[in-house]
Amino acid sequence: MDKPKITPKDFFLWAGAMITLYWSIIAFILLIFSYLNYAMPDPLQYYSADPYSAGISYQMASLIVFFPLFLVLMRVIRTSIARDATRAEVWVRRWALYLTLFVAAVTVAVDLVTLIMYFFNGDVTLRFALKVLVILLVAGGGFLHFLADLKGYWQQNSAKARLVGWATAVLVLVTIVAGFFIVGTPWEARLYRYDEQKVSDLQEIQAQVVTYWQAKQQLPGSLADLTNAISGFTAPTDPQTGAAYEYQAQGVHSFELCATFNAETQPYAPSVRSAPLAPGVTKPAEMDVWYHGAGRVCFERTIDPALYPPLK
Repeated sequence: MDKPKITPKDFFLWAGAMITLYWSIIAFILLIFSYLNYAMPDPLQYYSADPYSAGISYQMASLIVFFPLFLVLMRVIRTSIARDATRAEVWVRRWALYLTLFVAAVTVAVDLVTLIMYFFNGDVTLRFALKVLVILLVAGGGFLHFLADLKGYWQQNSAKARLVGWATAVLVLVTIVAGFFIVGTPWEARLYRYDEQKVSDLQEIQAQVVTYWQAKQQLPGSLADLTNAISGFTAPTDPQTGAAYEYQAQGVHSFELCATFNAETQPYAPSVRSAPLAPGVTKPAEMDVWYHGAGRVCFERTIDPALYPPLK
């Protein structure tokens, strides 16, 4: 029996299916990893990154685009095979399936080696164990699925193939939606970034006030006094409302800065941990002078002349 000839349609359908499959799997695994990193922060890190700026948005977008595309391509391929059984014997299909089996098997083996290595080093944490489990389940599930496909199981059981496809689609959808409950919606993340910018602005204003005091031995009467045409500094305004920040001198060395925030300081905010936390401490210490709640918050500051001596 002559081998069936491969057509450009066969080649590009399988190439597209494999590219979208691998891209979707990588995005899915990284998305789960991002959730675990956010839910179980590493105490050795000073602070965690904003989850949406750290890749979650890209991983979600990749799944939303590439996974449905993979399902569509596989449906076209299976429909083509159903009409012409010889399409199941083209070499590009067998190469694609064997390549996927090889990659999945290697991934499982490397995953187990990594787990054992970390176990011997005593570095196994719940977060790491869950990551290993995710890779094991995804790679193992992919291996079994495509092994069955190679043996023609899904061709003989088209109803089960559709069921598996729908179940996988639901799993991906639930994973994407779960992110909104774990790290909040993108709109909430934007409000958090507003708050981070406000803290950054107040830090900049505070530094300028201290410099002003060191130069003149008196506090500025208002934020307008900080305007410097030579350095180009102008007191920043609230990026959300455009209003000026509140400032008030309260004595020779004391002053107050106020702003209105959308929410409590988030765990990943850079202002939360300016130094490593002490062992067993999971909440920012009182020394964290920029920790804030929702609403109008004022930060009282007192300049210590011994730490910030007047400039000569």
